[in-house]
Amino acid sequence: MFRHETVLRRESVEQLNIRKDGIYVDCTLGGAGHSSLIVEFLGPVGTLVGLDQDDRALQAASERLQGAACRIHLVKKNFRHLGRVLDELGLERVDGILFDLGVSSPQLDEGERGFSYHYDAPLDMRMDQEAPLTAQEIVNEWTAQEIAHILSRYGEERFARRIAQRIVEARSQQEIQTTRELAEIIKEAIPAAARRTGPHPARRSFQGIRIAVNDELNAFEEALAQSLERLRPGGRVSVITFHSLEDRIAKRMFQEQARGCICPPDFPVCTCGHKPLIRIITKKPVQPSPMEVERNPRARSAKLRVAEKCEEGQE
Repeated sequence: MFRHETVLRRESVEQLNIRKDGIYVDCTLGGAGHSSLIVEFLGPVGTLVGLDQDDRALQAASERLQGAACRIHLVKKNFRHLGRVLDELGLERVDGILFDLGVSSPQLDEGERGFSYHYDAPLDMRMDQEAPLTAQEIVNEWTAQEIAHILSRYGEERFARRIAQRIVEARSQQEIQTTRELAEIIKEAIPAAARRTGPHPARRSFQGIRIAVNDELNAFEEALAQSLERLRPGGRVSVITFHSLEDRIAKRMFQEQARGCICPPDFPVCTCGHKPLIRIITKKPVQPSPMEVERNPRARSAKLRVAEKCEEGQE
């Protein structure tokens, strides 16, 4: 059973301003938590495209979306290939695109996937089980400098160098094969005083390794840029992020693409003719209500940002 508590479900879908005959893309289909609401607004000539890398998620979504009135295309692809997917479906422009960048609860909760430090499982962490790179390869084959880099950059772990060095020392004795082994090594590397407060000592490191295994930040940046390009004028993109690195990418790209004139400030008149591609709908990100956070603590860090494609000639 693929069960996942969808975060900011109604807020993110309502911001898409769905038309009955429109074309909408759920780039992070999961168990169809958002898509099951999107299809409620679509009529027989409307279209939903759902992307996911996880076979189980696609199967669960297919079952949940049975009986929907609209046309549905479910595709096993990383969302960084959004443009190619739309081309293959013959869809030049779409009316709305949604990203929910949270890891699905089944991936976190089912130990065999290796995402969680709470279970003893093989070091995997692949969202796409056919992808070549695993967490075990990173932990056992990458240099201490490479490991420290991803722990610091992607996990924002301040003890990244200590942890990386401890990993290299441990693997010199025997290969690190399970999440429990890795979590214990990380825990030992962090000073005792730092372990007494805050989240689980392995949380940031596991996040950094997971992001590296799946190349998540680069994939998201590529996909978001394609999204803004493929929207019809007046179309919208909703983005739900769960940590500062993702949110920074969305915020920066939205700000850059919402700019008009890019002439130097001392130019008396505009000579660049640059027009904004989008307008930002959410001046401040939408966050879950206290009620939602109480019901689903994993929603606590979620932020929703929304942008709309400018009409041609719009300033």
